[in-house]
Amino acid sequence: MAAKSVRHKEQPGYVLHSYPYQETSLIVEVFTREFGRVAMVAKGAKRPQSPLRSVLMPFHALTLDWSGRADLKTLRTAEWRGAFRLLTGRALICGFYLNELLLKLLHRDDAHDALFDAYEQTLQALLDGGAHAVVLRCFEKRLLGELGYALLLDRDAETLQPLHPNRRYQYIIDRGPVPSMQSQNGLELFGQTLIDMDADNYASPVTQQQSKSLMRHLIGHYLGHQTLHSRQLLIDLQDL
Repeated sequence: MAAKSVRHKEQPGYVLHSYPYQETSLIVEVFTREFGRVAMVAKGAKRPQSPLRSVLMPFHALTLDWSGRADLKTLRTAEWRGAFRLLTGRALICGFYLNELLLKLLHRDDAHDALFDAYEQTLQALLDGGAHAVVLRCFEKRLLGELGYALLLDRDAETLQPLHPNRRYQYIIDRGPVPSMQSQNGLELFGQTLIDMDADNYASPVTQQQSKSLMRHLIGHYLGHQTLHSRQLLIDLQDL
């Protein structure tokens, strides 16, 4: 006997990406609070009269119903959750960058409720006009922590002693900061930069620049050979 299909109702989520499927449907990758990243087929969503056509938009809070046991679920309904607000300009590109990170670094069907909340807060910060670079650095740090790659930012990885603000350190991936030496292979930063990042304090121009380089280095490592298409746009705009 075939396994009974499971239906999930009134689940909060966001569209990360969608692409055409067959003649009239879409495959939609969504990020949900209770189920993580989920792939769904939205049947008939490309038809002009479909109620899904104008709803399945990135960066807008949705309430979703879906069913299925296979890797590809079936989207039943989707409704807006709250007032509609649109990201524009650089904030829009930042939003696409967030979505690409989630698509490429999150496993499907792996819940991260705290990360979902952080994503919502980050979108709100972009909508409210928050400093783009600062907003991105805070989310990147939270994302790596939720994935099990938490940054060591408050002490020397070798001695476990507090970092010295004016000392130079090299950040070794999957290890942390160690005193800078020519023989080591890592990204060099001031101790103050790491201390500032630990406190989400990006007021210093030096911290802004060095934290940008560190996060680009770390995320590039964890992405492996995957490409972030939004990254070059943000680099060109000096936000990443």
